[in-house]
Formats: sequence, C-alpha cells, structure tokens
Amino acid sequence: MNTILLTIALLFISLNVFWFFKRQTYKQTGFDGRLFAQLFVSLFGVMLGFTLIYYALSRDSAILVTSLESMNAVEPTWENLLYFSGVTLLSIGFGDLLPIGLTRLFAIIEGAIGILLPSAFFIKSMYQKDE
Repeated sequence: MNTILLTIALLFISLNVFWFFKRQTYKQTGFDGRLFAQLFVSLFGVMLGFTLIYYALSRDSAILVTSLESMNAVEPTWENLLYFSGVTLLSIGFGDLLPIGLTRLFAIIEGAIGILLPSAFFIKSMYQKDE
C-alpha cells in the first residue's frame, strides 16, 4: 500500500513540475499573472504530493519529532504533515517539527523544489522569447 501511495505522490509531483515548465503562457517580459498563478498551483500541488509521501512514510514509523534529543514523536495528522510540507517547501523550516529517517531525504528534495520553481519563475518572467 505504501509503495502505491509513494508512486502516486511522486507521479503527481513530477506532473506538477513538468506542467510548470511545459506551459507556454508566458511569452512577454515583465510580470505575468498567468505565470504566477501557474507557479502557485504547481507549488501547491507539490506541497500536497509531499504531504502524501509523508503520510505514506508515517504509516510504518514516526517520521517527525519535536526534538532530536528527546525524540518525542509528532502525531502524523494531515494538519501536521501539511504544515511540515509547507514550511519545508517554502524553505522556512521553523524547526518545531524535525524529520527523521528517510523523511530527511524527501524534505531535502522538497526544499530544493521550493527554491528552484520560484527561481525558474523569475528567470522566465524576465526572459523574452524570440518569435
């Protein structure tokens, strides 16, 4: 069951990232509201996909703790997992929830996507495509 959830979540995330780069709605320079909306939807989709990954991982064991010293496990509610995914994707990382085990790898990947997608947004918004 976890393998299926992880596969679906990874495909969902990949489709969101692919959709962002594939769409050609941004052909002029300057701010483009359509591109911004597309970025927002893509980031939201990635956040939901990683929330699903964290849920799948939490079915086997604890994935988030409040302190690495005490290792107090955080209850894997959708609210907690969505919150952790959001602060990780946005590279805020408050430090109130800490990933352990395999979750650390996924948190790094999510953080990288959270930096790269907005960077691509700014590059695309400044790039004038020759027609």
